[in-house]
Amino acid sequence: MSKDKNPRRVADNEAMAKTRMLRTSPQKLNLVAQMIRGKKVNKALTDLTFSKKRIADDVKKCLQSAIANAENNHSLDVDELVVAEAYVGKNLTMKRGRPRARGRFGKIVKPFSELTILVRQVEEQA
Repeated sequence: MSKDKNPRRVADNEAMAKTRMLRTSPQKLNLVAQMIRGKKVNKALTDLTFSKKRIADDVKKCLQSAIANAENNHSLDVDELVVAEAYVGKNLTMKRGRPRARGRFGKIVKPFSELTILVRQVEEQA
């Protein structure tokens, strides 16, 4: 006897991609995620390509993964996809330090974050 199949975590017209351990603070990553929320995927990819933010390349990679999941796993039409959600979460923080004057210790935190992108297929209005 086998186990029952797990139900889908997203709706039938949606696909998701998640990237963990992105080496930037969640605050900086959220600025880039905010840039693509609610846009059509072609426009979002163009915006990420020409963005000057360093982390935009990793966000673009995650978006391309979500598009590929939608096309290959859920057979959705790529031309009708919209970035429904793009949200950011905290991950671990590396603690480093640097010796400072008079025996003190300068604390350096190196945060990591994670990104989840949800794309949804919407039919275009004629």
